[in-house]
Amino acid sequence: MNDLIKRALMNQRQWPPPRYAYIAPYYKQAKRVAWSYVKHFTAPIPGVDPNESDLEVKLPNGASVRLFGADNPDGLRGDYLDGAACDEFADWAPSVFPLVIRPMLADYAGWATFIGTPKGRNAFFEQHEEAKGDPDRWFHMVLRASESGLIDPLELADARKDMTDEQYAQEFECSFDAAILGAYFGKEMMDARDGGRICDLPYDTDLPCYTAWDLGKGANMPVWVWQPTQRGPNVIDFVQGVHSDGVLQVLEKLDDLPYNIEAHYVPPDSKTTDIGSGRSRIEQIILYNRNVPPRIVPDLKIDDRIAAAKLTLPHTKFDAVRCKFGISALEQYVADYDEVLRAFRDQPLKNWASHPADAFEVLSGAWRSLDKPKGPPPPPKQLVVNAKNNPGSVQATFNDIVGPLGSRTREDERV
Repeated sequence: MNDLIKRALMNQRQWPPPRYAYIAPYYKQAKRVAWSYVKHFTAPIPGVDPNESDLEVKLPNGASVRLFGADNPDGLRGDYLDGAACDEFADWAPSVFPLVIRPMLADYAGWATFIGTPKGRNAFFEQHEEAKGDPDRWFHMVLRASESGLIDPLELADARKDMTDEQYAQEFECSFDAAILGAYFGKEMMDARDGGRICDLPYDTDLPCYTAWDLGKGANMPVWVWQPTQRGPNVIDFVQGVHSDGVLQVLEKLDDLPYNIEAHYVPPDSKTTDIGSGRSRIEQIILYNRNVPPRIVPDLKIDDRIAAAKLTLPHTKFDAVRCKFGISALEQYVADYDEVLRAFRDQPLKNWASHPADAFEVLSGAWRSLDKPKGPPPPPKQLVVNAKNNPGSVQATFNDIVGPLGSRTREDERV
């Protein structure tokens, strides 16, 4: 926070006034975590004017420092920034920085700082690896508690007693490989990576192609594009809306892709009427293209949907590039945490990751209801004649060996 304030004070541009931002995953979190620090560190500066309603401090040189939440990216669009501190970046939706914050920094060659606690190999991990590999462009620092000396060793020893090894490694030792706490699909997604099932996965024109939806609005309307195989689903693409996109806008995006989609699988709530159009989502899909019908998956409880997805994931392959955002969402799909009871609730945390996960649960229900494509017939079983110590052995079928003995002339004859 002091870095933001210092850079804002040192910016001598007169117009337009310099703007700096601290951005947390959630707006309420930004207020709780950082607002008191902003007011405390700017209080000695003459002429400071803090705005409680906007969480903004204006400095004597005209520059400002303001707090935002990454949970409302559309509220950030259209502005400019000279600098941004992106806090707890592992909890952000991966699209927010490249699609929203980065363009805001372009007007005045702004900068960004990424800080936070590792939570698996997501966008924060990728940013960390990029910075580590390009020291001319980035300043990179890892502050492990065992090395920094910032926390008393006795306190660290006490924390170890109260935490699992995975919890301690993530929170204090900056481990990107520690399991994400409360993740529903953590093991399944790690197995998919280790097993090479997140890979280059081209579209197979010989297989049928379907979609699986979660019907929200804008970025909360994700769609998986997938093909059933005898082994399991091949998930070849991931599409989602932006801004205020509705069903029709997402359908248009799907039409631009080189896939011959045969049906759209949708959740049971697709039958509810959309206030804006006066039609249900089902009706909108039908009217858009009657040749590609919607199919409603069974209405299951959330626990059953998650269980079905966990059973489907071990059989699933993903395209690593086109499904990158959706894969990250499945890895970050976690149970909600009760801070008072200090326990996970029996329901998912509703954040950016929950919508792609909901769509994958639709995919799981769809795949499990389909007749699986039949594989090639097994080769006929062979018998090896005179195999023992005989390199010239021949292979033959049972009938070849038995010959006439296989034909019975009387009911009591046996082979």
